Amino acid sequence: MVMLIVYSCAKKENSVSITNDERTMKKIEETIRNSIEWAKNKDTELLYNTIANDSAYIEVHPSDHVVKGFEEFKKMEKFWLDPDFKAIDYKIDDLHITLSNSGTVAWFYCRLDDFNEWNGQPMNWEDARWTGVLEIRDNNWKIVQMHFSNVCE
Repeated sequence: MVMLIVYSCAKKENSVSITNDERTMKKIEETIRNSIEWAKNKDTELLYNTIANDSAYIEVHPSDHVVKGFEEFKKMEKFWLDPDFKAIDYKIDDLHITLSNSGTVAWFYCRLDDFNEWNGQPMNWEDARWTGVLEIRDNNWKIVQMHFSNVCE
């Protein structure tokens, strides 16, 4: 009888699937959104809490510019924090997030409209394809890779 109860409890615990954990998926989506939203208030603390702060971080832009590592990423601060740059708004459409079987890695893809100004002139990424990979690090989701590309129709 005791064996049956122990087995039953163990089976029940293992039957819970992390892929169906709504809280986890919301936290991943929040991390993705924060990696864009930070610019509205130039909140670098929020930004640096969303991306991997190490040499393995990578970001690919439509211009084929590749950012390799957190230190190179931080060099772009001059541009984003310049008073001439102003984040206006963004829109994410068709966001799809997949969680790995281990529950420690996730990947996403979506369409992104990122509306900004430079010296009062529009400087937008419209209808861009955005993909990325996140990993759990120190109990928080961190973006370890992002790729932005123009959508050709």
